[in-house]
Amino acid sequence: MSEDILEKVIRTTEVGAGGGGLLNPEQSATFIDYMFDATVLGKECRTIRMRSEVAEVDKVAVGQRLVRVATEAVDTGENASATFTKVSLTTTKLRLDWELSTETLEDNIEGSDLEDHIARLMATQFGNDLEDIAINGDSTSSDKSLKAFDGWYKLALGAAHVVDGAGVGLNRGHFNSALKAMPRVYMQRRPDLRFYTGSNAIQDYLNSLVQIANNPWAGPTSDRLLDGPIRTEGAAGFGINQATFGVPLKEVPLLVETAAGNYSGATGQHGHLELTFPNNRLWGVKREVQVFREFKPKKDSIEYTAYVRAGVNWENMDAAVIVSNIKIQP
Repeated sequence: MSEDILEKVIRTTEVGAGGGGLLNPEQSATFIDYMFDATVLGKECRTIRMRSEVAEVDKVAVGQRLVRVATEAVDTGENASATFTKVSLTTTKLRLDWELSTETLEDNIEGSDLEDHIARLMATQFGNDLEDIAINGDSTSSDKSLKAFDGWYKLALGAAHVVDGAGVGLNRGHFNSALKAMPRVYMQRRPDLRFYTGSNAIQDYLNSLVQIANNPWAGPTSDRLLDGPIRTEGAAGFGINQATFGVPLKEVPLLVETAAGNYSGATGQHGHLELTFPNNRLWGVKREVQVFREFKPKKDSIEYTAYVRAGVNWENMDAAVIVSNIKIQP
């Protein structure tokens, strides 16, 4: 059972002996699985279990319009060659500190299940924080967490196709602009594309849809999008499969929606919309996870410290579109 494996991560008999340290491969794999299970994009992107602190991901591409007219009995061939490149994934060492009092361990109602529950909480918290950094990381930030490394959004702003959302709420025009900005070579894989945006931007979008008379999405009941499973009953990270222009829309709660606009006269808070392929995002985690345990007699508590190395990148920045300056309605 995976629960039994992970329980050993912080059990006194396992990690406690000698203060803890490097988890065995099975324990590390389970811990990382729990981390990704706690995230939205961890289940969407391409996750890589890295053997070392830096990894090179191979890419291969060919040029466009390689077919030529053939002339009988004449060698008019032009050999085409594939282009091989590499994308680098560099990890940063991150830590999570946790503390439990001995009374908590002795008097809890979960009994022997508490250790496994705590291990899940540690992995879940690590996953949530790592996803936040993976998305919003900025090496120049003053935030102690976000400064770990540049996340997908900052990397995309520097090299992807960026469209100005003009400071209005999320609407069909934003989806239209994103699709037109995507190079046509990738539009041949249109069914594989996905839109991604934050929770409030989606809420604004859905709210505007139900206000449209004879909305074809609403069906026989005009409030279908408001009280149906799409929004109110779905877990974080829900998707709208009937999204605009046939490309599904995915909610990513951790996408920042409090940014200042960078257009003239900008006021209020802003988010953004992303268009890309799910596996275009690379998320690397070093397969060796460390968990340490130390008893503090003066506090009568046990302190846990977990270390994980992680990093992100885009496989193909040309296949990513960012629509910035999307106004979040108050």
